[in-house]
Amino acid sequence: MTTAASHPSHSSHHLSPAFPGRAPWGTANKLRAWQQGAIDAYVTAQPRDFLAVATPGAGKTTFALSLASYLLHNHLVQQITVVAPTEHLKTQWADAAARIGIRLDPEYSAGPVGREYHGVAVTYAGVGVRPMLHRNRCEQRKTLVILDEIHHAGDSKSWGEACLEAFEPATRRLALTGTPFRSDTNPIPFVTYEEGNDGIRRSSADYTYGYGNALDDGVVRPVIFLSYSGTMRWRTKAGDELSARLGEPMTKDATGQAWRTALAPNGEWIPNVLKAADQRLTEVRKGIPDAGGLVIATDQDSARAYAKLIRELTGHKATVVLSDDAGASKRIEEFSASEDRWMVAVRMVSEGVDVPRLAVGVYATTISTPLFFAQAVGRFVRSRRRGETASVFLPTIPMLLEFASEMEVERDHVLDRPKKHGEDELFAEEDQLLAEAERAEDEATEDDMLPFEALQSDAVFDRVLYDGAEFGMQAHPGSEEEQDYLGIPGLLEPDQVQILLQKRQARQIAHSKKKPADEADLLELPAERRPVVTHRQLLELRKELNTLVAAYNHQSGKPHGVIHNELRRVCGGPPSAEATAGQLGERIKKVREWATRMR
Repeated sequence: MTTAASHPSHSSHHLSPAFPGRAPWGTANKLRAWQQGAIDAYVTAQPRDFLAVATPGAGKTTFALSLASYLLHNHLVQQITVVAPTEHLKTQWADAAARIGIRLDPEYSAGPVGREYHGVAVTYAGVGVRPMLHRNRCEQRKTLVILDEIHHAGDSKSWGEACLEAFEPATRRLALTGTPFRSDTNPIPFVTYEEGNDGIRRSSADYTYGYGNALDDGVVRPVIFLSYSGTMRWRTKAGDELSARLGEPMTKDATGQAWRTALAPNGEWIPNVLKAADQRLTEVRKGIPDAGGLVIATDQDSARAYAKLIRELTGHKATVVLSDDAGASKRIEEFSASEDRWMVAVRMVSEGVDVPRLAVGVYATTISTPLFFAQAVGRFVRSRRRGETASVFLPTIPMLLEFASEMEVERDHVLDRPKKHGEDELFAEEDQLLAEAERAEDEATEDDMLPFEALQSDAVFDRVLYDGAEFGMQAHPGSEEEQDYLGIPGLLEPDQVQILLQKRQARQIAHSKKKPADEADLLELPAERRPVVTHRQLLELRKELNTLVAAYNHQSGKPHGVIHNELRRVCGGPPSAEATAGQLGERIKKVREWATRMR
């Protein structure tokens, strides 16, 4: 079998060296270390199937096209088929390939491919419609199939079956993904699953390059998450008026309704957050002059309303990109090439948006899956030079803050995930993403038709999340304290971000101590002492405290009530039934301390 070692001088003569910072096989010094490492692993193994998991923004396209060039030049394959999730991504692949001399037809639908092309770029939906067409092509010539964001092949049984049917005869199959796999148990075609010691089968990648590795290498930007709370008031379908503060423990239904209220264009939360995000963008543009911002909206109506608000608040027009809109790709390209400040995109577009200058984001959608969150944040992490930072604005929703704190966690696709009785399905929405992607964005769903009415909302700066840690005390929009965090320089090394956030928080705490107590209208505690938890997690904390108090009762002989009162006296706060997660946490820590002393 031919390898790079036997053809050291092969530098893919037809590939243009102008492809910025990227190179075909044979010019390895221009490839990033992980890209070269993945290619070396592939060349050594010469596998039929290869799965590369690399964080968004790391350069999966460059790696795949470099590998495709090597396989073409060494006559290991004769043609290429790229399968992408969206029409926009399909065109993006063809454009990227053209820049290094590989010609892919993004308009292919049937029949023979023109002689001028090395292959085709199609969508998973297109393969689903005509799998035999692509199977015949694979049978006629040695084919490399590149399956981009391969988790989409598990979106539906029909898509997975179509991919299996179409590409089973392919000579080589290269699977790529940049985000955690789906949480359901649909097997993904051409992915290897290995059984662990616990008897559970998990996907096995041939090469993994996670966000943490990419951050260390300066390949991606560090992400600063700015979270906003506030009081929401809404009317339910039963006609009841409810009020709640984002970040407080609530039932799943109440959390969803409070979240939707925050995102309603007629309230105060969204305008305040958009204004703060625009201020952050202004600061970032001092170091990155062409930096852009992206608002990820839930639907077309919201997207248009947000664009109108941006115009009113900033004086600048926002580019609106709607899913399945015929002009969406062109508008994305125009925005990418411009120095315009803001783009607003409907949710499913986020995975297809590849605009390296995006540095500030607003997560203004109620999609709450780790898959979608990672894809959305992936739009902002692509680094063009060292020192750039990304900023993403979020509502204070427990699930989102958990995703933000786990940015560096690498996940595999689990086939045999055990289900606990009564367990909340955090990932249930993923099962609906296919239907949402395929339907028109303005088509009403059952959830949309519920007579839910957002009545009122306000915004409060809540905290900053960075590298798994939380910083900051609550502050009103426009306050000096909020400006401290919005004004963090846009060009910083990762360790400088951490140090600066610690300094800002220390200054905020010092300033708070100087104010009279009766002036404090917000909870003046640092974020680490205000953990955001779900209703279920709060119940678990109460249960843990009661268990520890019972154990200490046996150890000390003191009655339960006496122990609880003593904990309240030492730690402060109301009875356990009304205590916050932070207060419960402090009591749990204290009773453990007491128990240790008695041993």
